[in-house]
Amino acid sequence: MRVAVLFRDRCQPKQCGTECVRFCPRVRAGVVETIRLGDRGKPVISEDLCIGCGICVHKCPFDAIRIVGLSDELDTALIHQYGENGFRLFRLPTIQERRVVGLLGSNGIGKTTVLNIMAGNLIPNMGDLGGEPSWDRVLERFRGTHLHAHFSAVASGKRRIAVKPQYVDRMGRVLEGAVGELMESADERGALDDVAEMLGLHGFMGSNVRDLSGGELQRMAIAATMLKDADVYMFDEPSSYLDIHQRMRAANAIRTMVDLGQVLVIEHDLAILDFISDLVYVMYGQEATYGIVAEPRSVRNAVNAYLQGYLREENIRFRDDAITFDVHPPREEWGTPAILTFGPLEKRFEGFHLVTDRGVIHEGEVVGVVGPNATGKTTLAKILAGVLEPTRGKVDASVTVSYKPQYIAPDFEGTVREYFYTVLGDFEKNAFFNSEIRGPLRLDMLMTKPVPELSGGELQRVAIAGSIARDADLYLLDEPSAYLDANERMVAAKTVRRVMEKKGRSALIVDHDIYLIDLISDSLLVFEGVPSVEGRSVGPLSLHEGMNRFLASVGITFRRDPETGRPRINTPGSRLDRQQRSVGEYYYAGLIEWRDDLGSLFDGGPT
Repeated sequence: MRVAVLFRDRCQPKQCGTECVRFCPRVRAGVVETIRLGDRGKPVISEDLCIGCGICVHKCPFDAIRIVGLSDELDTALIHQYGENGFRLFRLPTIQERRVVGLLGSNGIGKTTVLNIMAGNLIPNMGDLGGEPSWDRVLERFRGTHLHAHFSAVASGKRRIAVKPQYVDRMGRVLEGAVGELMESADERGALDDVAEMLGLHGFMGSNVRDLSGGELQRMAIAATMLKDADVYMFDEPSSYLDIHQRMRAANAIRTMVDLGQVLVIEHDLAILDFISDLVYVMYGQEATYGIVAEPRSVRNAVNAYLQGYLREENIRFRDDAITFDVHPPREEWGTPAILTFGPLEKRFEGFHLVTDRGVIHEGEVVGVVGPNATGKTTLAKILAGVLEPTRGKVDASVTVSYKPQYIAPDFEGTVREYFYTVLGDFEKNAFFNSEIRGPLRLDMLMTKPVPELSGGELQRVAIAGSIARDADLYLLDEPSAYLDANERMVAAKTVRRVMEKKGRSALIVDHDIYLIDLISDSLLVFEGVPSVEGRSVGPLSLHEGMNRFLASVGITFRRDPETGRPRINTPGSRLDRQQRSVGEYYYAGLIEWRDDLGSLFDGGPT
């Protein structure tokens, strides 16, 4: 089957010569209905008449057309289509009793659409654009399947569904009042005290919701969802804004919900998805064009298939290159000169105190920064970037710094192309930028979009590219994984690391995603302390020493997957967890020489 998609927001018929129509070989041969101009002069492509030559795709000056050939068997698997020449979703997952079902896939391929359909907020049209979608047709389509019982209960109002939305930052703009009062109004199960304890809400129950940080809003949203008396609980990206301590608490809390109902989770942090899920559906497709829900897999097989970019059973390759991890840490000694020395430093704010050890960053070194939220990571980054002055101590450096802040304001009024012209000048002739940054971060499709109209993930990719493209000695990136999907995070990590190596420059990366930190870092700066009260940085330490110190404070250990080398969280209290704790190896378990009677390092956790 042929899928033709028009990105209506990119199509600018008043600024082009309708190349898609003029150059179409079928139109030129007299089959004028192949591409005709519809509302507002925008093209309508007949998928039945299109021969899939791709000429219109390449001729469109605004990159507004996609033509994709898919297997004919998907024709009967179409679930929903957003208008003529719009995005298409194929297949749906099945949620199960007493199991956490995970959904894993890239941004823009329909994960939130799946959630909205499963929650009953969107009635799927099955590709029929001629009339209003109805539950009767949905039930007829799924007769004899597990989904029939689910949608029958949803349509009749007998199935109660609680959904934690993706964008929790909006809560701070639409809600008003004390957190405790709002939580009491949301509590339908009489479980507020237990849920507040699990998620650590007691510290801000008296605060006004409009004064909360992103992490506090996220925990509040998770709690409100858990407090509903529902049959199905759905969580869309529950780890966003949370540090690793909070992510583990949230994951453990969400896992308790299987005793009350069915649970569906969309998550981009692969370590957390691996830990929280019992079963995972991988989604693949093309951004804003189509999305396909693959067959369910065990957690290990699903995450490994996603990293390898290949679904063996379906014989589908959806990514050219596999993402792999080093089982052993990088070198611990640096032979290159120091480019920056700082500390001991001290910074005081009203109610907060940060102190740092003396630290050194070497030429070509990528330093990962880890630790709880509100312990001073961003504050130190701003001090090193020259944005803040320390209360005591100094930074010894005569280096230029390129800084990507944690919260990105889309305050540039022009297009993405115009933005990069201001950063790099004539970047179209910059071979290094185009091959090493523009291509991997998929910036071509964004060039004509106004910066204020970019999504969170698109804005993050542009901000990362703008930061590492500048000429500087030190690059400071604060939470580059925010808003990026799992694949984009891995690609961003590889891109930043490759650019630093080829430029011979240094970087400081603040993030909570363990996989990203593992891929990108040579050493670690570890933050400890009491959130919002005091913080202390230790290091930079070797990656081996830093990971052990950090994870010991979190209270979790990781084993390595034998197929991909990726880190996997051990089940707390499991045999392998106890063994690694006993010898102080929390992360690089492959370094331990186990006795034969202790067994393999790779068999001690959930699969």
